[in-house]
Amino acid sequence: MPPPAAAAAADSDSDSESGLDIFTEPADFRPPDKPATSVQHTLVTGAKETLNLRLIGQSPLWGHLLWNAGRATSEYLERHAADLVHGKTVLELGAGAGLPSLVCALRGASKVIATDYPDPDLIANLAANLAPAPTATALGYIWGQDPSPLLQQLPLRSAKFDLLVLSDLLFNHSQHTALAATVGGTLAAGGTALVFFTPHRPWLYLRDMEFFDVVRAAGMSVRCVLEQKGEPMFEEDPGDREMRRMVFGYEVRWEEV
Repeated sequence: MPPPAAAAAADSDSDSESGLDIFTEPADFRPPDKPATSVQHTLVTGAKETLNLRLIGQSPLWGHLLWNAGRATSEYLERHAADLVHGKTVLELGAGAGLPSLVCALRGASKVIATDYPDPDLIANLAANLAPAPTATALGYIWGQDPSPLLQQLPLRSAKFDLLVLSDLLFNHSQHTALAATVGGTLAAGGTALVFFTPHRPWLYLRDMEFFDVVRAAGMSVRCVLEQKGEPMFEEDPGDREMRRMVFGYEVRWEEV
């Protein structure tokens, strides 16, 4: 009997001669990756130009869609740019394709940091969408972790962000505490966090709203600033259609001492 190494080499030679490579998956072994798509969004102020955003083909992190709350957030930011955006520093969490961040950069923010989970494809796509805006940067970041890498992007090391953008993130109930910790660690005194969302699972709406209990407990105030009706993202989804077509917007600030 040949030694194990020789036997392995012989088996390898035999496989090669037969046309079988045991280390190569057949062409149809895995489903093909879905191709990237694109979506348009028309600005509502100024020249009302149309933006083209690239969406990754597939993502377990939901970055392959432009959500209704993302559009509503962007429109709200445009209409309130003079107070919320112009000359401000902006941090977006869970940015996906980055539409609100891009709108902030185009409407006069001094610095925009758009973040999402540090998946290389997701962050590369986010960076590509922000390329027309030199004041915007895409970074990977996990909620609840040390915010120092985000704060170091600001001109003043002791500064925090004037504006935080959280668009359609509250469905992730297990991450409310981590998300609130990042808000608390990055929001400047006198700053504003905009939290917009759709109750995609209406029967869990009260669970979505528990996020605001967490930030209140941390010393922040909460105020509803928007209730907007549109069309559901997915008509076939279960649950109350009227709730699934809504976008709710809240403003979160530090309580004044």
